[in-house]
Amino acid sequence: MKTPGHTPNLTDSAPAAGLYDVINRRRDVRGEFSGAELPEPVLRRVLTAAHTAPSVGLSQPWDFILVRDAGTRRAFREHVLAERSVFASKLEGERAETFSKIKVEGIVESTLGVAVTYDPNRGAPEVLGRHAIADAGLYSVCLAIQNLWLAATAEGLGVGWVSFYREEFLRRLLGVPSEVRPVAWLCLGPVRELADTPDLERHGWRQRMPLEDVLHYEAYGRGRNR
Repeated sequence: MKTPGHTPNLTDSAPAAGLYDVINRRRDVRGEFSGAELPEPVLRRVLTAAHTAPSVGLSQPWDFILVRDAGTRRAFREHVLAERSVFASKLEGERAETFSKIKVEGIVESTLGVAVTYDPNRGAPEVLGRHAIADAGLYSVCLAIQNLWLAATAEGLGVGWVSFYREEFLRRLLGVPSEVRPVAWLCLGPVRELADTPDLERHGWRQRMPLEDVLHYEAYGRGRNR
């Protein structure tokens, strides 16, 4: 029982501790997908979590395209691998060697793909809160993706965000209207495990920065004691 004046901390709340655990366990999954079946009720819970994300002006400007067709996924993977080669051709020496060991997608290994799009016309023209920041709708879509990612992690699933593609290719592949922007292809499905360390850290591409390196006080560039 809490005493009067007690200030809660993270250890006081099991739900809060569970949330932080999910945040810390979340990984960008590439090679760990099992390809096992994803039960429909679980998929619905994950998508519902995404759909309840906050959005500017309650516009909910996202759509989710579920892609299971093997031919479509193979075509997308071929395009992604071609773009991977374009990036690899610009690297030299140790950087090129490090990148050669990094897998950038799990498109055919995952159970399904989820393409997430942004419709700037949803709720337009009176999108409350977007008049001064045009990208606020795009930010909303990213919040939906984060909700999806965390919900999937809580369900024991993996998510991999594929970014080695050209938007116009994905638009044509999935028949996305010209006024709607493809934002992400997410590989989704059960995994054998979630890695303890993110791939890019494990391969030595980059290391995570400590929080203090990105904290500013009152103004950009100002430290705590200034």
